[in-house]
Amino acid sequence: MEYVLSELCEQVVTARAAQRPLVLRGGGTRLFYGGPLPAADRFSWLDLAAYRGVVSYEPSELVLTARAGTPLAEIETVLDEQGQMLAFEPPRFGAAGTLGGCVASGLAGPRRMAVGGLADFVLGTRLLNADGSVLRFGGEVMKNVAGYDLSRLLAGSLGVLGALVEVSVKVLPRPRCEATQVFELDETAALDHCLMWRSRPLPISATWWQPEPTGAVGRLTVRLSGNETAVRQARLAMGGDALPAPSAEPFWLAVRDQTHPFFQQRPLWRVVLPPDAPSLGLGPVVHEWGGSLRWLAGAPEAPEADALRGRVQALGGSATLYRHDGVPPGFSVFHPLPEGILQIHRRLKHEFDPAGIFNPLRLYPEF
Repeated sequence: MEYVLSELCEQVVTARAAQRPLVLRGGGTRLFYGGPLPAADRFSWLDLAAYRGVVSYEPSELVLTARAGTPLAEIETVLDEQGQMLAFEPPRFGAAGTLGGCVASGLAGPRRMAVGGLADFVLGTRLLNADGSVLRFGGEVMKNVAGYDLSRLLAGSLGVLGALVEVSVKVLPRPRCEATQVFELDETAALDHCLMWRSRPLPISATWWQPEPTGAVGRLTVRLSGNETAVRQARLAMGGDALPAPSAEPFWLAVRDQTHPFFQQRPLWRVVLPPDAPSLGLGPVVHEWGGSLRWLAGAPEAPEADALRGRVQALGGSATLYRHDGVPPGFSVFHPLPEGILQIHRRLKHEFDPAGIFNPLRLYPEF
């Protein structure tokens, strides 16, 4: 695999000398996420799919290290043999989804509300930077401190600082028992129930609320994960109707991998809010993470987004135009940053990629 890495390094050196931007690609399943790609004749692909394979895996230490092009499906097969998992449940977007794309996008799935985000599980990284050298940050143990924050910084950076070529992640054991309960509630009642449950020691690992087609009420689906006693007691305390495992498993899989029909709508906004935020009342919506993550379909197109973002920001949240069919030049699909934070991002971009060759415009229009 070293010859593959050497070729990637040479590509970066050549691109920098020619001042030709590079767009990073692994399995290509996450290219929809972020700002629009440059015109086809104005960039070259840096394809990381060939740089793949699990480098090391220590089940007793709960740590796995793999190259960026390794398919998530391959990693999860290895983990499953030991009864372990990627606890943040990254959406795979198909069989070609890779570990590098997973970390670069920073997206976590339904279990994020219980275990934390993707960045919380990144222990170390190797980064191909703009001069063609490979930098190492962090390590392969959970107690490692040196460089840890830089590794976390790369999670969700969409490759604008460089190309991730290797990642070490913390893994967790699979729950011994899981069950799913369903409740018939309108949006306000669903948000109130989720907020109430947050204050109680319940093993809730995922929620999904969606209105019924009539719009009068909705369906709140709640997954419980833990040992058998904890799950059984939670079901008794919460009530609701049990969703049988043969139906629950494909349901949560569709939510995780975003094959659920709701995700196919355009435009689709990804709104993150405090858990006690009220209903936005902005049309078709579903909730995850106990109401902290809300997906809005049919919300304003890019030019009319300021009102939506202003309202969300006033509630302490952010709004990302997650799926779209195109945006006007200069429009940020991600929630605009305060000027002070944007200046920090600019300095980081300049330090890591002074020539600006990695994934231009994909994260923010400013770089």
